[in-house]
Amino acid sequence: MAYKSLLTVLTDTRSAAAPLTEMITLAQSLDAHAEALCLGVDRTQTGYYYAGANAMILQETLARASTEAAEVLAHANEVLGKSGVRWSAEDGVAQISDLGRHVAHRARFSDLVILPRPYGEDRGAEAEPIVEAALFEGHAPVLVVPDQLEPMSQPKSIVVAWNESVEAMTAIRKALPFLMAADMVRIVVIDPPQHGPERSDPGGLLSQMLARHGVNCEIDVLSKTMTRVSDILNRHATDTESEMIVMGAYGHSRFREAILGGATRNMLEQAQVPVFMAH
Repeated sequence: MAYKSLLTVLTDTRSAAAPLTEMITLAQSLDAHAEALCLGVDRTQTGYYYAGANAMILQETLARASTEAAEVLAHANEVLGKSGVRWSAEDGVAQISDLGRHVAHRARFSDLVILPRPYGEDRGAEAEPIVEAALFEGHAPVLVVPDQLEPMSQPKSIVVAWNESVEAMTAIRKALPFLMAADMVRIVVIDPPQHGPERSDPGGLLSQMLARHGVNCEIDVLSKTMTRVSDILNRHATDTESEMIVMGAYGHSRFREAILGGATRNMLEQAQVPVFMAH
């Protein structure tokens, strides 16, 4: 499978540079279509205000969200219009409680969703729900790109986090186009279980499967010398000069809605390279 439909979701021009630049770079190298969904977000909670104020406040917040959407759309049009790739962009307004529905609908019809890091300065309350919606409701692979990082057309060295989980395997399958084109893929196993099916050969079956796709891979078995797995993965990616991390996206249910689990959240907070995730 090739990535032919690329999507980014933008809500603020201040965080738009990294995902737009990365999407354009990938679209150029993959001969893909780039699409930008520019949303103005009403961040108020309906039903919170006293009787009689709802209509007035709702009108004001929706008008503000419409203005923001138009500004983001104009920015996306300007950047994409100069790129030379096939592209489209449109705007819309969504209440923050209904944001997931809009993002998931577009993500379902995309091969890859490219998003800015959801944590840090200039990130609104909607940044994290957008990542969650694309992953858990849209069931699309997501590439989260750090700010101020040089865009990449194809990572040459990739770290794959392997813990024998369904989520990790899903991410690996969806990342195959990147893995097959890389010079080196490092399968990282941290403290492999002593009583699991792979106890005698951690990562062996996965490396065999990838090798049959022409992937050049090595297995790195690491000890859990740090409290958080994400810290170990990030340090190993730095030590090996890897340009991407592939991992399963883990979540837990809250009122029947999947949200990012701690391991995924920590990775997105700390990673200095793009993180490819799927669930």
